[in-house]
Amino acid sequence: MNRNTLLEVKNVRKYFPIQDKKMFSTKKHYVQAVNDVSFSINEGETFGLVGESGCGKSTLARLIMGLIKADSGEINFEGRNFLDLSGKELRKSRKSMQMVFQKPYESLNPKMTVAEIISAPFDIHRVFSKQERVRKVKELLEMVGLSQQYLNRYPHEFSGGQRQRIGIARAIALHPKLVICDEAVSALDVSIQSQILNLLNDLQKEFKLTYLFISHDLSVVRHVSDKIGVMYLGEMVEMGEAETVYKNPKHPYTQALLSAIPVPDPTFKKKQIILEGDLPSPVNPPSGCRLSSRCPYVMPICKEKKPELMNLGPNQSAACHLFSDSKLEELDHIASS
Repeated sequence: MNRNTLLEVKNVRKYFPIQDKKMFSTKKHYVQAVNDVSFSINEGETFGLVGESGCGKSTLARLIMGLIKADSGEINFEGRNFLDLSGKELRKSRKSMQMVFQKPYESLNPKMTVAEIISAPFDIHRVFSKQERVRKVKELLEMVGLSQQYLNRYPHEFSGGQRQRIGIARAIALHPKLVICDEAVSALDVSIQSQILNLLNDLQKEFKLTYLFISHDLSVVRHVSDKIGVMYLGEMVEMGEAETVYKNPKHPYTQALLSAIPVPDPTFKKKQIILEGDLPSPVNPPSGCRLSSRCPYVMPICKEKKPELMNLGPNQSAACHLFSDSKLEELDHIASS
């Protein structure tokens, strides 16, 4: 593990068992939510994780937080494998890792006041005196752009953007090193999204935070991320520096996602790559490459062998047979003939 690496996810897998609908059947079926995913995040970075709904992004976030346990692999945070921790050790480590959820109204207890919500982490981890907690809560409210007069109000009295600010204040209350933002702005109006993104950026600079930013909106991810990981049907298919991936996407799935981003110029004609067919079931994914049933460049090997993430340069890697040694030799031969 590198000296400045805060989080390292190595070959993490999570399958959820499901019941066979056939009566008296003993055959076991599994939803392959996360399958052999690896990536790392350095201190102070924002790692953007993108993909369609159901690709395993949120499951991966909960695995990292220890809310659900991985079947196999390693989740190393500050040099310690989270999968080896339990009880008090896990609770202590969670002080340095917090989460901002997608729907702020659902993630805030409607029966608690703003002061009680933000001070909840202090109660759980038994830090600060009663007077210090009051002072800390007021400071946190100011940091996220809310007035102290809101202390005794309840979540239903706020707008969606204000509620998300409360959720962010709670997340940074213990000064964590890593904050996982799981679709943190997707439920908000576009005008409010930019305000929340700017707030997250300001807090990152002030507290030297590291973010795992999960979203299906690639334009938002590009705005906030240093590095990007693209997931498809439980697997990581491309990773790299944000600008590198956006300017020169390698994997066909990444190319299709980027081609679908609307362009504000109505006179500019953009060619959109259409992936034919529906998203396959994670219970019974295609053999070989999981995109093989929808990919416009599918080859026989794609249906037979799973592609591994290959280094395609200093700042980019992709899992695609188009970039295998044998395929590159074939393309070179065609080009030279």
